[in-house]
Amino acid sequence: MSLLLFPVLSGLCALAFAGYLAWRVQKQEAGTGKMKEVSEAIRLGANAFLKRMYRTIAIFVVILTAVFAIALEPWAAFAFALGASATALAAYIGMSIAVRANVKAANAARSGLSQSLDVAFSGGAVMGLSVVGLALLGVSIVYGIKQDPVEIVAFGTGSSLTALFARVGGGIFTKSADVGADLVGKVEAGIPEDDPRNPAVIADNVGDNVGDVVGMGADLFQTYVAALIAAMIVGTRAGYGETGAVFPLLMCSAGILATIFGTFIVRAGGDPYRALNRGLLVTAVLAATAFFFLARSFMDMNSFTVTILGIVLALVIGIVTQYYTSYHRRPVQTIAEAAQTGPATSIITGLGIGLASAAPVILVISTVTLSAWLLIGVYGVSLAVVGMHAMTGMIVAADSFGPIADNAKGIAQMSGLGPEVEERIDRLDSAGNTTKAISKAFAISDASLAELALFTAFFAYVGISVINLTQPRVIVGLFIGGTIPFVLCGWILKSVGKGAFGVVEEVRRQFREIRGLMTGKAKPDCARCVDICTRTALAEMAKPVSLAVISPIAVGFILGVEALGGLLAGAVVSGLLLAIFMATTGNAWDNAKKYIEAGNLGGAGTPAHKAAVIGDTVGDPLKDAAGPSLTALIKTMNTVALLFAPYFLQYTLL
Repeated sequence: MSLLLFPVLSGLCALAFAGYLAWRVQKQEAGTGKMKEVSEAIRLGANAFLKRMYRTIAIFVVILTAVFAIALEPWAAFAFALGASATALAAYIGMSIAVRANVKAANAARSGLSQSLDVAFSGGAVMGLSVVGLALLGVSIVYGIKQDPVEIVAFGTGSSLTALFARVGGGIFTKSADVGADLVGKVEAGIPEDDPRNPAVIADNVGDNVGDVVGMGADLFQTYVAALIAAMIVGTRAGYGETGAVFPLLMCSAGILATIFGTFIVRAGGDPYRALNRGLLVTAVLAATAFFFLARSFMDMNSFTVTILGIVLALVIGIVTQYYTSYHRRPVQTIAEAAQTGPATSIITGLGIGLASAAPVILVISTVTLSAWLLIGVYGVSLAVVGMHAMTGMIVAADSFGPIADNAKGIAQMSGLGPEVEERIDRLDSAGNTTKAISKAFAISDASLAELALFTAFFAYVGISVINLTQPRVIVGLFIGGTIPFVLCGWILKSVGKGAFGVVEEVRRQFREIRGLMTGKAKPDCARCVDICTRTALAEMAKPVSLAVISPIAVGFILGVEALGGLLAGAVVSGLLLAIFMATTGNAWDNAKKYIEAGNLGGAGTPAHKAAVIGDTVGDPLKDAAGPSLTALIKTMNTVALLFAPYFLQYTLL
């Protein structure tokens, strides 16, 4: 029990330091009246969406808590509600600071780049530390009360539910606004991004917060908890006893302390991209050093090796992702060149590159998985995932920094702060775009290993070592599991299309009916576009969540645990491949557009640029809505399967 004190204290330290950073951000000046006006519109829109989304989540949580209290036990129901609430709280804290840090980062840019970086990254670090602090604290407390790793599965299921809501709802909102704003603004009206005449520009900035801050934060909170659940369950069942359960908690504690130190390194830098890279590198080195001493004290050197494999996996996938998505590399330049003959060739080329990109990522993941298994068995796979989580706090901080910088850029442009300030914030935004691409790669690789770890934890828990692929029930489970990610993506893409259609029609109406809008003499009605995106997102959230909860329960009770294993295997394989393809393709199209906007191939306003913008709008819902939701879906299915596993063993229809 005494060892559990360290992760509890580490979680509290993370929250305390997050509070300190929030205080530092809050005391900064917000700038001119116009800056405050734009920032307030973004804040009100984000808060309105989050409030309505949380109301929907609360209904689901209350219903499922009552069901779990009756079907399982009151403790499981309590842990489920606690997990859902902790995830929602972390996301709320992060977004509350992000929508305040944006205007303060913009104002700080009037003094200098370093000051603006300090404010923007401090705002992002609040989210990062809140995620890891609340996640580690929640898991440690739940495990400390019951002393059984299986008891934290309900906590993880609650976290998964909230994360899936945030990913689906936030993704639909942000991409409905983004696609609508780009199609009418850039393609039809020929006005630049974040132009104050565009009625969808505020909704687009709101979407940055609800999608990239709330969505990514909740997703990585869920993955953090899922990795701990898998490692603790497999560790105890692999013969390591209580040490096997506590060791992952100690590793995450070390990661938190490394992250806190890493934030000082970032704030000390001047160049944004190098400063963020320094923070990530220092965090990784400090965490790896701590893992060495922890492994030598509690486990063995093979345990240390597999944790390093996890960190290396995150770094290598980041390098692979940069190759396929950076406009300094040939794949993106090829897409941009294809745009010279129209949007069709640009889209076809992007699809080809995105499909091919899945191979090296899967190869790296497979190599790490097999190496970890050869070193210490299935427990090694789980520890590799936990090793990756040494950087979760810093990764979430860097990811949240991106939308803060993006919002700051929009506020500066809409407030007319001048070219010098805009140039400084452009450098912040450029660094933020790169870190967002890296964080998406981290989220996918992290989630993929977490899904594999949960998969192995399920089999360890139900006592099955082999799936018989000659059994029709297992084959049926595989087919159903492989189909579910496609169904989810179809729902989400249709929802984004519906929302974007509404935004496009509304923006066209305002351009047509509001006199003086295009000349800058009248103001657009931005609230209408925010409302359209909010209503579309809320209306479409329930189906994916219901699918994630019902499908494993139905297959488990009807076809049995082996068929359920097939379901999970099918979902992991098809979902992971789809997620990699969508993330890479979407980012490649995005950067092909930016490559042209940087002055290449004729620059902005040319037919090639308009074709690239269309490619970017096609890729937006892939990389920021459907793709990220897939990993949240699969983790939710795995935790639900684990939660109900004892009942599937006793009651099966066929």
